[in-house]
Amino acid sequence: MDQTVETGGKKIFETPLYPYAKSPDQDPGANAHHPVVIVGAGPIGLGAAIDLAQMDIPVVVLDENDKVSWGSRAICFAKRPLEILDRLGCGDPMVDKGVVWNVGKVFFDERQVYDFNLLPEKGHKRPAFINLQQYYFEQYLVERAFELQRQGKPIELRGGNKVVSVTEKGNGVALSIDTPDGPYTMSADWMIACDGAGSPIRAMMGLDFVGRVFEDNFLIADVVMDADFPTERWFWFDPPFNRGQSALLHKQPDGVWRIDLQLGWNIDKDEEKKPENVIPRLKAMLGDDVKFELEWVSIYTFQCRRMEKFRHGHVIFAGDAAHQVSPFGARGANSGLQDTDNLCWKLKLVMDGLAPDRLLETYDVERIHGADENIMNSSRSTDFITPKSEISRIFRDAALDLSERYDFARPLVNSGRLSVPCVYDDSPLNGADALAGGPARTRPGAPCPDAPLGDGFLLDKLGNEFQLLAIDADIPDQVEDGGIAATALRISAADDASGDLAARYLGDAGSAVYLLRPDQHVAARWPSFDEAAVKTAIRTATGRA
Repeated sequence: MDQTVETGGKKIFETPLYPYAKSPDQDPGANAHHPVVIVGAGPIGLGAAIDLAQMDIPVVVLDENDKVSWGSRAICFAKRPLEILDRLGCGDPMVDKGVVWNVGKVFFDERQVYDFNLLPEKGHKRPAFINLQQYYFEQYLVERAFELQRQGKPIELRGGNKVVSVTEKGNGVALSIDTPDGPYTMSADWMIACDGAGSPIRAMMGLDFVGRVFEDNFLIADVVMDADFPTERWFWFDPPFNRGQSALLHKQPDGVWRIDLQLGWNIDKDEEKKPENVIPRLKAMLGDDVKFELEWVSIYTFQCRRMEKFRHGHVIFAGDAAHQVSPFGARGANSGLQDTDNLCWKLKLVMDGLAPDRLLETYDVERIHGADENIMNSSRSTDFITPKSEISRIFRDAALDLSERYDFARPLVNSGRLSVPCVYDDSPLNGADALAGGPARTRPGAPCPDAPLGDGFLLDKLGNEFQLLAIDADIPDQVEDGGIAATALRISAADDASGDLAARYLGDAGSAVYLLRPDQHVAARWPSFDEAAVKTAIRTATGRA
């Protein structure tokens, strides 16, 4: 039965989107087997499924739910994940619906101490951030999956399918699944666990997180209101309406606003979520004359933890199932999309027999590096926002006071270091960096920055395959090694009217050749084409060197 959800008297979506339907896999003696099974139809699981289906890898997504998540949950989506979503075919609806923002402001007590711009340079297709409720994000991903189905791509969503046991068998995975029509079993060559922070799959396999749980709690309230606050991220330290604590305000579509209020450690969570306790806190912040309605309320505790390994044989963990960070900094869903962006092209090469199994070990190497970077930044944010000693609080307050007048103090202020793309420095997949004078931002391991190109943008021409990007350099149409081909994209100075591409990819060099991975990360770069060097770099980037 469809569930209608209303916000402020306005219907915003109907569910379920992928209702339970009996599958032929449930027939007696079916002996069901699939190349890839994904557990979890949240943003990360759906993103992985779309990526694999676009590469013609058959994939089945299992979820005990059959509808998108209620509540805003993740709301901030950064530039790099938006670029990944462009490659997955659903970036436009995200940005069209989302609230675009680049500017943040920091307040101490009642004073604005400074502001910042997260995308100070021009020449990018996507903004620094959008705000968008997670239920819209999931809806667009489900719609994209159905679009791929209509195109004949091998993707299937199964709602009402709860995985109750998982066994890793060395050459595959065995699953037991419960449904409204009873249990059934299936096997898979690979399973990707995207079943969230409380991952039942992780528990079934006897695995756990390592890391920190911080002694503090925060109230999330999504409220519907007409307000004239600008489209910016506002963060308060020690505001008059929440003394000794912090607060955050973000605008979302449909007149919905996200408010985070720090509560402290020794609280009764059930009591604090009751409307009669939430509403007075919000009135103290917004004023008695502001009319609002509660849409969704939750309480969370800061956690900065990860699994010791993300790959366990033929079971691979991604997103919150693999790592957790505190929400200040928007590093949860954003890093999860970067997980699957890193994983799926590698899994395809291994499944196609074009790369050795050890290529998948680099998923652990690169994304654990990404998780550790996120955990470090998130932990530092948490320690600054919630100082645990008097000397820490004195330092924090001094940094905030000084930041109002002095530029040197502003980098010390940490209201949540916002998500930036991970650079895979020291990755075993990185090849030569032979471009003398080349910009550091496009070194091997770095994601490709966007730039204007003709009447479009560079990143729209990159991704899903190995490519050779040549700027004022001669290269052949493709270079092939071991069945893996890198196709050519040639650019001349005449194509770069803005000069942004030259600044981001040439620097002081007069010409350049880049080998780019399917996930738009740089594998190697040179001043000119050298066939032997390119083939070596392809072998390195696919784990065959």
